[in-house]
Amino acid sequence: LNSSIDDNSAIYYPSDGPSDVEMLQTTSQSLQTKLDQLTELGLAGDKKGFVSQFVPLDLSPIDAAGYLKDLTTAPEAEGQWRNLISEISAIRCGKGVDRIEGDQVSKAVFHFIHPLLEKCDREVSFACKEGEWRAEA
Repeated sequence: LNSSIDDNSAIYYPSDGPSDVEMLQTTSQSLQTKLDQLTELGLAGDKKGFVSQFVPLDLSPIDAAGYLKDLTTAPEAEGQWRNLISEISAIRCGKGVDRIEGDQVSKAVFHFIHPLLEKCDREVSFACKEGEWRAEA
């Protein structure tokens, strides 16, 4: 990620017309920053850091630890992790995002095509509470 980009400026890519891959990013700079952070943690393989920044603020520490365990030691942990990070990376850059519902101030729901699984439509919801964007359960 390019840290030399001015934090107050949004980057918009004009459409070149219909294509197989359209790009639709959030209009919220704070949510974009959160998606950038989650992508960086994911690409670094920092599962503990990712979970601490991803899970809802009201999720109990026991449930958060259980989620981290599912992503690290469960039989399907590597596949789950790969799919999760690919989804966050896709919505960060807007790849395959069909639409974003919500005001993107307190809530944003991304509807997109899963980047790794064919014919798999996905939905990921984020909510902003106390100035902090988190996944919504």
